[in-house]
Amino acid sequence: MKHVILGNGPAGVVAAETLRQLDPGAEIVLVGDEDERPYSRMAIPYLLVGQIDEAGTHLRKNAAHFESRRIRLVKGHASAIDAAKKVVKLADGGGLPYDKLLLATGSHPIKPPIAGIELPGVHTCWTLEDARAIARHLAPGKRVLQIGAGFIGCIILEALAERGVKLTVVEMGDRMVPRMMTPLAGNMIRRWVEAKGVRVITKAKVAKIEPGTPLKATLSTGATLDCDLIIASAGVKPNVDFLAGSGVMVKDGIVVDDTMRTSVPDIYAAGDAVETAEFGTSRPFVNAIQPDAVEQGRLAALNMAGRPTRSLGSLAINVLDTMGLISASFGQWGGVPGGRGVESADEKEYRYLSLQFDGDVLVGATTIGTTQHVGVLRGLIQGRTPLGHWRDQLLESPIRFAEAYVARTQPVSLAR
Repeated sequence: MKHVILGNGPAGVVAAETLRQLDPGAEIVLVGDEDERPYSRMAIPYLLVGQIDEAGTHLRKNAAHFESRRIRLVKGHASAIDAAKKVVKLADGGGLPYDKLLLATGSHPIKPPIAGIELPGVHTCWTLEDARAIARHLAPGKRVLQIGAGFIGCIILEALAERGVKLTVVEMGDRMVPRMMTPLAGNMIRRWVEAKGVRVITKAKVAKIEPGTPLKATLSTGATLDCDLIIASAGVKPNVDFLAGSGVMVKDGIVVDDTMRTSVPDIYAAGDAVETAEFGTSRPFVNAIQPDAVEQGRLAALNMAGRPTRSLGSLAINVLDTMGLISASFGQWGGVPGGRGVESADEKEYRYLSLQFDGDVLVGATTIGTTQHVGVLRGLIQGRTPLGHWRDQLLESPIRFAEAYVARTQPVSLAR
């Protein structure tokens, strides 16, 4: 049996390791398109700030890890798939035959349609090579413009601020992390970073970038900014273009069933490129978070090895550390039609909690500054726990969610 895995990020690595455990005699090929050992993109901000070196980004620290497990690392870029012949075509003209194929190709950063976005001095922050290029230009006092204040942008901005630059962040939404935080919560994060010296401009876009030393960025508001460095962090898109003509169904991402199998026999998919069912609703969506990618890689490998295993659906979970302020959102944090919700905020102390209910079931939550017992929120949501009368008590006092969890999930001890 020959397993080929396209993509050597977290999903691909875990899938390869799981396959080796389940199928000791199989041939396993792990394909990546960078001149790097498999690494975590989520570690790049820690590299930029100097907390780790490049080796610290590697997913497996032992240089002999993959060789010792007979997992063959191949550098290559998939250009097409011939599903009838079971061959992955590579951009260099080569090909990789397979019996089972896993698509763990991840995503790539979006470059907004801005005049001048390709100029020298304008970078994305997605690869180790990007990080090296950015690090060469970072120095205290440098004027840096970051386009985008989403999840990835907030991770990057902390690393930039730690390097002592004069940082301005431009976000087209009305708040920071708009795909993760409610309006009140997102603007609390904005005030937090502004208090630490980061300038944040919302409800604005970069209209054009003009060359020069410094670069000049013109905003949709008409304002101009002189910049020594510009970083585009405007979101990501799945890497799926090579699948044209393959028969693999692609919508917002690669469509999979609950075994991580695509529309083509013997082809599976996992990670940021995948469109899967949302937990609790079965609504298709792309949930590009590393823990989910790892779990999907494991599930795909189990099924590729003939161990039928089904996913219960993908739960949206985002946990973010923005310059020391911890925030999180779970599930359907924006609420559901016909549902009820409650917000509790102490803006002075940067404490926030939002709970969203469908009937008497907690389906979504948002928190800031409250790290204790946040696992309980996840447990209530994933457990689809009927809260009964506790729903009304939480609408009155949402901070009592841990009490509600214990009351509704722990067995009652009967007095003798």
